[in-house]
Amino acid sequence: MPMAATQPPPPVKPEPAPNGAAEVSRAGGTLSSGVSIKGTVKFQKELLIDCEVEGKIDSNGRLTVGKQARIKGDIKTRSVIVDGTVDGNITAAERCELRAGCTVNGDIEAPRLVVDEAASFVGSAKIATQKSAPAPTA
Repeated sequence: MPMAATQPPPPVKPEPAPNGAAEVSRAGGTLSSGVSIKGTVKFQKELLIDCEVEGKIDSNGRLTVGKQARIKGDIKTRSVIVDGTVDGNITAAERCELRAGCTVNGDIEAPRLVVDEAASFVGSAKIATQKSAPAPTA
């Protein structure tokens, strides 16, 4: 007689949701395609945005801009990964990553910037640590 499983199954890789957005298995939220937001978006830890946002995104957490996302407004967060479209400036305290197929029209300020070869970026980039010291003279 087979024994009943007493432990939950091991975690599996996230599977695509019916709307095409990836499920976030971490302690975060998802704004999936079909949602439209006007105003300021604030969150604490992690957020996947795969919808239309017109306004500011402000957080100390980690933001993922999904492939279906269209953001018109500035983003200020700890770290951001862009797969979709952003029309606005991005300020990241730690890291900004522009992945293949994304489009960013605006300025980026972050201590670390990763740009994939097939990403589209029109703007200026300021790459500096938060507490920049004067450069030593040679």
